[in-house]
Amino acid sequence: MPNPLPERAQRAVFIGLIIVLVAFGLYLSFGDFGQEAEEDPEAAPSASEVSPGQEGAEGPGPDALSTVEPSPIPTTAADDVSVLDWFPFTEEEFRTAGAAARTFAEAYGTIDYTQSPESYYTSMEGLATDEFAEVLSETSRVGAFWDQMSGAEAVAEGRATVDSVRTFGEDSITFVVTAQSITETENAEFDEELGEFAVTVVRSGDSWQVFDFQPADVGQFGGEE
Repeated sequence: MPNPLPERAQRAVFIGLIIVLVAFGLYLSFGDFGQEAEEDPEAAPSASEVSPGQEGAEGPGPDALSTVEPSPIPTTAADDVSVLDWFPFTEEEFRTAGAAARTFAEAYGTIDYTQSPESYYTSMEGLATDEFAEVLSETSRVGAFWDQMSGAEAVAEGRATVDSVRTFGEDSITFVVTAQSITETENAEFDEELGEFAVTVVRSGDSWQVFDFQPADVGQFGGEE
C-alpha cells in the first residue's frame, strides 16, 4: 500500500486547487462568456428602442406623450350659449307640452251641473293617456270636485297657467300649474282658487298626453312612476 503524501504536500495540493477554482471563476465573470451574453441578438431591446406599437399591455405611463393630433373641444362664450341646447326638448316642444298640461287643468275646473258627470270626465279623458283615462273618474279628487260643484248647482269655467317646470325625463315633463274655477250661480259670480297642481305629460308622437295630475305638494317629482 503506497504511503500517503506528507502533510506539507497535501497542504500545497489543496491550496493549488483553490487557486485554480478562483481563476476559473474570474474567467467566467470577465471572459468571453460574459461578452457573448451581452451580445446575444435575442436579448430584450432597451426602452429607447421600443416603438409606440410595442409598448406593454398596460399602455404608456401618465407622462407619455400622445402621437395623435389633438382635437380641442369647441367652446362658446357665455353670452352666446343657447340654454335650450341643454334640454332634450325644443322650445316648441316645451310650449306644446305646457299647453297640454294647462288645458287639462282648465278642463278639471270646468263644470256644468246640468250635464252628466260622464261628460265632465270625458273632457279630461281625451287629454290623458289610455292608462290614466281608465282611472280618472275613479280618483277621489275629480269625483269629489264634481259632487261639490253639482251639489251647488254651479256652472264653472276653468282657467289655468303654467308656473314652472318641476322636472323632466327623456319623454316626460312635469309642470307646476295654478288652476282656477270661475263659478257662476243663479245669484252670484265668484272665483274659486283650486291651487297648484303637478301635471306630468308624456310624449305621444307629435303631441303630449297627461300621465298624472295631483296637488303640487304630493304630485310627481320626476319620471313616469
